[in-house]
Amino acid sequence: MKLINQLSKETGIPIATIRFYEKSGLFMGKKKSDVKSNNYTYYDDEVVDKLDLIRDAKSVGFTLSEIKELIDAWYSKRITKEKKLMILDNKLLQIEEKINELKAVKKQIAFLKSEVEKFDC
Repeated sequence: MKLINQLSKETGIPIATIRFYEKSGLFMGKKKSDVKSNNYTYYDDEVVDKLDLIRDAKSVGFTLSEIKELIDAWYSKRITKEKKLMILDNKLLQIEEKINELKAVKKQIAFLKSEVEKFDC
């Protein structure tokens, strides 16, 4: 179990961002029931995994609501296997669409670059 400052150092994610993600419902820290002298929240290795997933998903353009849906599908015991697979299949389709959009933009930029090179605009 880690405190938030340890979690931040391990993941490279700022404390304020970790708190924001937690308030957004992406994960939950735990209080130690046997400790009454402080109000510290502790985080386990599953939270580290979730933070890695959040960082990776954000880096390819997923919104926090999309990431929450992914996390819920992957980690929730309340969602059936079929529902998890459906959510993950939808995400794969969305990724494929984003890849196609990026390829189209790349093609346009390459064309514009060749036009500039040809005509020295």
